[in-house]
Amino acid sequence: MTIFNPNTLVEITQQFGTPAWVYDAAIIRHQIRQLRDFDVIRFAQKACSNTHILRLMREEGVMVDAVSAGEIERSLAAGYSNSDNSESIVFTADLIDRETIELVIQHDIPVNIGSMDMLHRIAEVAPHHPVWIRVNPGFGHGHSEKTNTGGPNSKHGISLEDLPQTVALIQQYGLDLIGIHMHIGSGSDFVHLSQACQAMVEVVKLANVDIRAISTGGGLPAPYTENDVELDTNSFFRLWDEARKEIENHLGHVIKLEVEPGRFLVANAGVLVAEIHCLKSTQQHNFILVDAGFNDLLRPSMYGSYHKIEVIHQATNQRQASPLFDPLEYAVAGPLCESGDVFTQDASGVICHQILNNPRVGDLLVFNDVGAYGASMSSNYNSRPLAPEFLIDGGHHRLIRKRQNISDLLALESV
Repeated sequence: MTIFNPNTLVEITQQFGTPAWVYDAAIIRHQIRQLRDFDVIRFAQKACSNTHILRLMREEGVMVDAVSAGEIERSLAAGYSNSDNSESIVFTADLIDRETIELVIQHDIPVNIGSMDMLHRIAEVAPHHPVWIRVNPGFGHGHSEKTNTGGPNSKHGISLEDLPQTVALIQQYGLDLIGIHMHIGSGSDFVHLSQACQAMVEVVKLANVDIRAISTGGGLPAPYTENDVELDTNSFFRLWDEARKEIENHLGHVIKLEVEPGRFLVANAGVLVAEIHCLKSTQQHNFILVDAGFNDLLRPSMYGSYHKIEVIHQATNQRQASPLFDPLEYAVAGPLCESGDVFTQDASGVICHQILNNPRVGDLLVFNDVGAYGASMSSNYNSRPLAPEFLIDGGHHRLIRKRQNISDLLALESV
């Protein structure tokens, strides 16, 4: 059963309705502790960007990565400040627009350079600005090809061929080079993450420039199924520490070692709770239809991602007091006017099933392990308002984002 107390989830939904996102602060803190050996833990906030989650990270000494002007503003709203810590916020991207340039200069935010165009734009307006170089090592890996951020098919990062020219331009413009960053993909595995260690050593030697830090990037996996192996964070750190030491010997001074987790810190800390509104069968499937759709949780439709689903019984409708279907394998889908609005599908879009215990209309379904790329990827498709978010901390829960309503959406069009 879900690690969340079912009574708490029922209490939240009875008061605030469904669908609803719920996070557990204790799980996030536990995940942070597993990475304390690194000099810097930098949260990739795109995984879960609620400002209350960011404040929790900041209180735990975790720095933050931003990939848009909006994420910079969220960081600032959560209390992050580069005047307090010069590297509290780092901006990472492959392009930078005028609004973002103004923000990074105003708040002295280091820029993680992912393209030559970015480098020129920063240098033209702020020639001594602090920067990182994000290097594409020529290979990548992720839980999906859509999350692979390295290799020849990826738009991300400076290629090895362009690295010498990038370094030359940084020196020419007098930019303050902090370090080299390497991120090969989201939800990668230990073998591929390990390959990045030696690649980093080779890249530093190829760059032939002094730096103060290296970043492993993110991509640390989180378990979604019973067969998924949890990351051995001690072994992961030791591999990167050995790479760091080799780089220190090459450069002749101490180097900071950063890690940039997103999914790893929050994936298993979040659930989405929805209510069953319809049970129906076809020749191929027994469908459960709930009031959450891919406008709420996009990952299954976009990646074919698996999320374990469980039932919380609370139905009072005696007409369906016994199981409606036999066997107990169900496809779970949402209310959207889209055939792809199915939570149980593989990467090819083929509908799959999960075994669920006697679901009835009025019961709750809990979608587990949705803390990463759940609420942060939500949309208003079909004019559906964003669901509320809640944080459980110290045995108490509190609202951390109100439910949006249609008036909020229409107000944007009152021009």
